[in-house]
Amino acid sequence: MKKNLLLIPAVAALLLSVPAAFSGGGWNDVQSIEHKDKHISNPVRPQPGFVWDTAVQPRYKVLHPSSPKGAGMRAASLNEIDQIMDKAISDQIMPGAVVLVARGGKVVKHSAYGFSARYADDSFSELENLIPMNTYTIFDLASISKIFTSVAVMILHEKGLIELDQHAAVYIPEFAQAGKESVTVRQLLTHTSGLEAWIPLYSKGHSREERLQLVFKQPLKNEPGTVYTYSDLNMITLGAIVEKLTAQPLDEFVKEYITGPLGMKDTMYNPPLALQKRIAATEYQPLLKRGLVWGQVHDENAWSLDGVAGHAGVFSTASDLAKFASIFLNEGKYAGKRILSPESVHALLENQNTTFPGDDHGLGWELNQGWYMDAMSDGDSFGHTGYTGTSIVVNPSNKTIAILLTNRVHPSRSTVSVNQTRRLFARRVADSIPVTIPGKGNTWFSGYGDNQNKVLETDLSLRETGIFSFKQWHRMEGNADFGFVEVYRDGAWQQLAKFTANSQDWEKTELILPKEASKLRFRYQTDGSVNGRGWYIYNPEVKTEGKTSELPLTSSDWLQRNY
Repeated sequence: MKKNLLLIPAVAALLLSVPAAFSGGGWNDVQSIEHKDKHISNPVRPQPGFVWDTAVQPRYKVLHPSSPKGAGMRAASLNEIDQIMDKAISDQIMPGAVVLVARGGKVVKHSAYGFSARYADDSFSELENLIPMNTYTIFDLASISKIFTSVAVMILHEKGLIELDQHAAVYIPEFAQAGKESVTVRQLLTHTSGLEAWIPLYSKGHSREERLQLVFKQPLKNEPGTVYTYSDLNMITLGAIVEKLTAQPLDEFVKEYITGPLGMKDTMYNPPLALQKRIAATEYQPLLKRGLVWGQVHDENAWSLDGVAGHAGVFSTASDLAKFASIFLNEGKYAGKRILSPESVHALLENQNTTFPGDDHGLGWELNQGWYMDAMSDGDSFGHTGYTGTSIVVNPSNKTIAILLTNRVHPSRSTVSVNQTRRLFARRVADSIPVTIPGKGNTWFSGYGDNQNKVLETDLSLRETGIFSFKQWHRMEGNADFGFVEVYRDGAWQQLAKFTANSQDWEKTELILPKEASKLRFRYQTDGSVNGRGWYIYNPEVKTEGKTSELPLTSSDWLQRNY
């Protein structure tokens, strides 16, 4: 048997007991619990039913306010979201934001920051009357609108009006032009149709119908099914198919079959002027003579399509968007209203793009995109972003919804990217969900961070070769972030084991520890983007001369935790 190799990986069975009941609570409970947790450095160990990836998940009929404790989450981690948003506003990444976090139907955080309307022009001249952001502020969702179109298509699929693998030209014959006759509905939904990402429709044609015909005439850039290209043209076409088959405008169909039944009263296309002061302002667009875009759709192509298009145009609030997300956690239902069948939900969330690694996509939802989901991305996570600065991430294993709505294009799109803020927000939401610990006492936790090289080590004094064992749990970005176990021998560090991606719950690992080694260390190495939930090390021991001893590890980089 070779030395310095992983010997015995064994999965330790993790017993999950029946969870404590999810208790209710009002917003006063949220504030009091958060205030108390600020002074607790070693909080009470969470109940097993509340931990990360618990096998027991609650079902809920409607979203309702709760304390973090009532949803099995840590208030201290959620409180740190406030600092992230305040700093992003101070750094002029965006003028304002609204966040909403819910788990198991319990809304544990719903907060507003900054201003919904602050600037009069792209020189950052301030309005005479600034409008503070509010939790009920309505946002232009931009590309999150694509999910509404996808759901509309699936509703028609359930009615037998659309076949996913049928050629799109069967429903819109004009679409067959320029070699597109073989493009399927499924390829449009998964952005594998071969169409260009975008064309400036707003500068072409004179009417909505003329511009739609320009989309139908657009030639392919690639052969269908050969390349993934995220394309607005795909979704514009799908919206047009919905309208053609129903003889109904897309906005009316969405209201009748989606937002109306869900009680999403603040969700709409083309909001009325009376709602302007509730709407987050977007960009100052002098070249199109639009001035400050405020209450109209920001996307120029959607604007040129009269504000109703398959790729953009939906306005909504964080609360309404959480209702919409909930149907995908409850097999197609919310508040007793069924929007989709469980089979349709599964299709929307199942990876259709296995031949395009890294571009995982359901029939609408993006899957496991760590560039904005960060530590919330966990194998089955889904979400979407919008150009205006909006994003939603849902982690079904933890029944958790994380919504971040910003007006980052106000007053100009030429500002700092909001992607890092999206990541930091998702990371704190993930961190608020505790990891169960397999025994008493604390674990060592790697923490987070980009381009990190975090070391946890101990000195050794061995008289014979030993067996080193420890329990570990990790969620790392696969093949990008790594955990190493190393020993110092013969004047150099030598690798005993290497880990990446996700462990299967808690795993017990045993390694041969050479007697010549004078030091041992765990080293957590990350790249410049995407953090997983991290690496936990528990009960490190070495067995020599028939005796088992705990190893006293030390680190200025790692944290000791019991959650």
